[in-house]
Amino acid sequence: MQYRTLGKTEIRVSTICQGCWSIVGKDWTWGHTDADDAVSALRASFEAGVNFFDTAPVYGNGDSEELLGRALKDVRKDIILATKVGPKDFAPADLRAACEASLKRLGTDYIDLYQLHWPTPEFPVAETWGVMQELREAGKIRAAGVSNFGVSYLADLPDGAASNQLAYSLLWRPVEQEIQPICVERGMSILCYSPLSQSLLTGKFTSPADVPDGRARTRLFGSTRENSRHGEPGCEEEVFAALEKIRAVADGVSLEMTHVSLAWLLAQPGVTSVVVGGRNPDQARDNARAAEVTLDAATAAALSEATDTVKQYLGKNADMWEHASRLERS
Repeated sequence: MQYRTLGKTEIRVSTICQGCWSIVGKDWTWGHTDADDAVSALRASFEAGVNFFDTAPVYGNGDSEELLGRALKDVRKDIILATKVGPKDFAPADLRAACEASLKRLGTDYIDLYQLHWPTPEFPVAETWGVMQELREAGKIRAAGVSNFGVSYLADLPDGAASNQLAYSLLWRPVEQEIQPICVERGMSILCYSPLSQSLLTGKFTSPADVPDGRARTRLFGSTRENSRHGEPGCEEEVFAALEKIRAVADGVSLEMTHVSLAWLLAQPGVTSVVVGGRNPDQARDNARAAEVTLDAATAAALSEATDTVKQYLGKNADMWEHASRLERS
């Protein structure tokens, strides 16, 4: 396992972060997950060298935080716990209460990285950020970060954010155009969620029809898919053509698609860790192995080229689920 420093803090995190969205019960996006498998996956990640675990109250309505806290209670001092607070709790009193609730569910007296989950125009960023700093000074959190913050919200964000958690993968690259350079300039770690594009980059799906509706709500797919809200035609043909190219590149260097996809992402500017889900021990151990993969320049370039057409289609809009015209701010 490899470790990197989180932003301008002294916190060292594994380059593979165990994402805890998919570990809880029955989720519409991920389907059913057995609780024993989830606990075993968390333990397997830790045993493989992963020290970074990311969750949020909205994952299973608090169940993910509780499960994570129970599963790793005995190794609390050896891990970095990250969780989030959503926009509905950005009012100062609500934010403080939300933090206390997460602490209780996680079974700990401090959170290593506390993140504003999504930006909102309803509350000024500077005001919300002031409360985050109060929590840090009180010892409730060690570091504060954000998630899904685009250009305009980053402009309003005071200095001191350790990280920005963003949708970023070999298939999803809008952040490269404007957001990534800002994060690099400010010394903010980029934490990449959906680094395997919700399993597309594992190679398990051979056609758009194979992808469950819960995972086909993104702008990669047409708006006819159930619960899609972006209103765009998608680029399904380009996506699956890109996947074939990625598969060929991976075969050419005798590596799994999963491993080359994560290794490519970890080589991008500003990227500190990739937040990847593992719903059973085998998946968790396989994800951890990607940290040991180093791509040569020619292979990395071939992977980038394989998805350039998809990148051009997606443009600057880094929101996976919503059309840019429906966003309050960019």
